[in-house]
Amino acid sequence: MDETEFWEIVDRTREAAGGDPEEHAELLVERLTQLDPDSVLDFARHFESRYNRAYTWDLWGAAWVLLDGASDDAFDYFRCWLIGQGREVFEGAVHDPDQLAELLGEFDEEIDGDGEELGYAADEAYEQLTGAVAPDLGIPLQAEEPEGAPLDFENEAVLAERFPRLWDRFRG
Repeated sequence: MDETEFWEIVDRTREAAGGDPEEHAELLVERLTQLDPDSVLDFARHFESRYNRAYTWDLWGAAWVLLDGASDDAFDYFRCWLIGQGREVFEGAVHDPDQLAELLGEFDEEIDGDGEELGYAADEAYEQLTGAVAPDLGIPLQAEEPEGAPLDFENEAVLAERFPRLWDRFRG
């Protein structure tokens, strides 16, 4: 599976779910079970590599602004959700997290921003297809610390300065 096919699967299942992250995860599992097990593992590698790539202080700060706080777990689920938003939103956010202010349409912090189930979709599909737990994906593990310079998430002035567009739209 190449990168284009990965993003097509993400986009089609998100669109069919109407933006609901839980429904998106269910449809993603359904779609992945139509593939062979090796393709599901390829999908999982694409997902995991993007998940690891999004492990940055700046994205965590953006998640903090969007969600009005983001614990370690909340940031993990946010990164899954961000991948689920598709290539344009994901790449834009990784490049400049403040761009999320323009890249995101309506945002309901009660449902949006939490894609925990998306993170398990490939594992669930693989298990349904094979009856076995997915093997190690053979990609580097996530770094111990996020990439970039740490931010003081408790300091609203720091967040407003670093993410002016997000701050204005979601907290201003």
